[in-house]
Amino acid sequence: MPATEALTRQPFAIPHPFPLSRRARRKGHRRAVLRVTDIVAVAATTFAVAGVISALGIAPPVAERTQVLLLVAMVAVWTATLEGVRSRAPGIPGPAEYGRVVVAGALTFAVGATWLAVFPSDPVRAQLVWAVPLACVTVLVNRWSWRWLTHGRHTDVPRTLLVGTDADLDELVQTIHRDARLGYDVVGTTLVGPRSSGATHGSSQVPDLGPAASTAEAAQRIGADTVIVVGPMDDPDFIRRLSWQLEGTATELVVATRLTDVATHRMSLRTTSGLALIGVRLPTFDGPTHRMKRLLDIVTSLCALVPLALATPIIAAFIRLDSPGPVFFRQQRVGRDCRAFEIVKFRTMRQGAEAEIAGLQAANEGAGALFKIRSDPRVTRVGAVLRRYSIDEFPQFWNVLRGDMSVVGPRPPLPREVEAYDDPVFRRLYIRPGITGPWQIGGRSDLTWEQSVRLDLSYVENWSSAGDIGIMLRTVGVVARAKGAY
Repeated sequence: MPATEALTRQPFAIPHPFPLSRRARRKGHRRAVLRVTDIVAVAATTFAVAGVISALGIAPPVAERTQVLLLVAMVAVWTATLEGVRSRAPGIPGPAEYGRVVVAGALTFAVGATWLAVFPSDPVRAQLVWAVPLACVTVLVNRWSWRWLTHGRHTDVPRTLLVGTDADLDELVQTIHRDARLGYDVVGTTLVGPRSSGATHGSSQVPDLGPAASTAEAAQRIGADTVIVVGPMDDPDFIRRLSWQLEGTATELVVATRLTDVATHRMSLRTTSGLALIGVRLPTFDGPTHRMKRLLDIVTSLCALVPLALATPIIAAFIRLDSPGPVFFRQQRVGRDCRAFEIVKFRTMRQGAEAEIAGLQAANEGAGALFKIRSDPRVTRVGAVLRRYSIDEFPQFWNVLRGDMSVVGPRPPLPREVEAYDDPVFRRLYIRPGITGPWQIGGRSDLTWEQSVRLDLSYVENWSSAGDIGIMLRTVGVVARAKGAY
């Protein structure tokens, strides 16, 4: 008898709900605390900005009653947008939470701008320009503070039970462990079908809790917050019956599919009696969204080139004092649609370093088509510091302004790397390469060739403006930690 069939024949029974209910109440309490502190942060910021605007005479003074109404409206819109983007969803990883707060801020600004278009008002305009960005910062600080205070208590990481075949569980466990942003703490598995000798998921780190028929009981026993079912089932009613058994336990049921590397905004779900259809919108590589990306590139590069122009003489002096040669390093790279361009970077190696590559091939630590050496003897002392904090990449904002590159995109490859590409990897060249990208925040030089390619291909097909802003913000933290840079 198949394991899943055994599940369907068990009598319906609700596992004891109290342990999970207590955790659900704790999560609800946390969301309530965040809601209150967010309101306090927004109200305090709006009130403080109103005082500064009045003191400096930036906008005409308004009546006290109008100011109170403006304060209430600002708090109400912020509260609605934070709820609308599910910024307090349980189990959401930190970067995703911060990204949703930024999206809520953008929506709040959009609501205010729409109001001003209909009812122009200088005081409201001043509040919108100053209070919304500052309130976004204070809410972000509030969220970060609560995460820092609760660090190590695992209150936000759902205890997760996985259900599937041996091979599917093996792959799913590795994926969850590799990508901490998923936010799952795998505490056990239950198995569909026979066990294979080559699987590794049943190690001491992820205990095997029995057959799929015992999933609901195992979830109760270990206090699982989430049950994830992956792979095909020999009983089409398995998931529905499992959901019945989990009712009343505060346990979330998630179904994983083989449809990988497709962003949610490209998917749609249609259901009918006995059938669920997932639609996948094919990616496009031109049109309004790409024009918006180009506009974001121009604005960001202009903002970056101004402070860079002030810092360049100081950086140039250090480079020239450390080793003879030019300040800037120019190299041919391959951009969108295989068009070659000249990339600009601060020089970090001694002169003639390119000619030494052949003699260093034996020490190459790069993966695939990449050439990398962790302790490259060609790198100068100043160059090592510039590389560690990615300062050498800053002149590439000029390439962005020219249109050769984007702020966010796949890594710009060398011509010799492109020669080694196979057909799928060529998809990296469907959009402009970037100064930063998923490879930058995903491990940089510590990534394997396969991991780097997969991240880039996923970005090419699934990028969005909101995602680009999130990658920019996360890049700041990665660069500050100097992780994977050499």
